[in-house]
Amino acid sequence: MSDRFLPADDPVLEEVLAWTVERDALDIRRLLEWLPQARSSKERRALLSRVHDLLGEVELALNGLDSMH
Repeated sequence: MSDRFLPADDPVLEEVLAWTVERDALDIRRLLEWLPQARSSKERRALLSRVHDLLGEVELALNGLDSMH
């Protein structure tokens, strides 16, 4: 994170959102690595669905972080 002149109004929320972005990004990467090894189209769709869900969480967390700055 970059240093700011003024701290965030809610530093705990800011840390949670930053952690969410980092953790979800790692999970997305892992799921995408598993995608080529999926045994069936059903497994691939399930993995891809979870990736989409996590991307939505990342987007919400990034929007929350942007609104704090």
